[in-house]
Amino acid sequence: MPNSTPHTKPQQQNMLANLAFNIIIPVVIMTYASKPEYLGPLWSIAVALAFPVGYGLYELLQTKKVNFFSVLGIVSVLLTGGISLLKLPAEYIAIKEAAIPALIGIAVLVTRYMKKPLIKVLVLNEAIINWPKLNERLVSINKVAEFEKKIDISNYIVAASFFLSATLNYALAKWILVSEPGTTAYTEELGRMTALSYPVIVIPSMIMLITAIMYIFMQMKKLTGEEIDTFLNQ
Repeated sequence: MPNSTPHTKPQQQNMLANLAFNIIIPVVIMTYASKPEYLGPLWSIAVALAFPVGYGLYELLQTKKVNFFSVLGIVSVLLTGGISLLKLPAEYIAIKEAAIPALIGIAVLVTRYMKKPLIKVLVLNEAIINWPKLNERLVSINKVAEFEKKIDISNYIVAASFFLSATLNYALAKWILVSEPGTTAYTEELGRMTALSYPVIVIPSMIMLITAIMYIFMQMKKLTGEEIDTFLNQ
């Protein structure tokens, strides 16, 4: 029986740490420590957002690799903090929440015409697929062009997932952030928005991303006649 414990435990720990530092701790601080007798609305935002930024920097130092999504997450949190601390209208938060995933979606569509599409960097990368082995097999059976068309379809699914995220981000921010910036009520709303972002935004987007991956896996098997495991990096 294979021993998967050493691989499973670090993954579980990383997932729990991500949830704790990026969602749970900030939500608790903004919701319960934003009253004037505690940290107050502005300081609670600053302290709350320090946790995801700190954790993101820690991950970068630990892995010694620049992860696109980690950097984007840090930038997003800093923008949220800056907008909130400057007491800018909530509309800026809504625009920021929508702009980042929308720009990624546009980049996914634009780079499909380049030598290395963004989908092969973000989703179907070398950590998942053994591209040299897969390409060798596709060349041998003259299926390269046909597989590229399947990649295009997956590309559209991935782009759509980011556009969905942008729409849901904007709608969630507009729905929840209704109080005056700089007030305790506004900070509590910011915490509520952060808490709801996972079930409302992340889950639907992840379902679409997984759909894109599964579609490519099925096409790999169909076109090559080989099992999917043949072309996966274990």
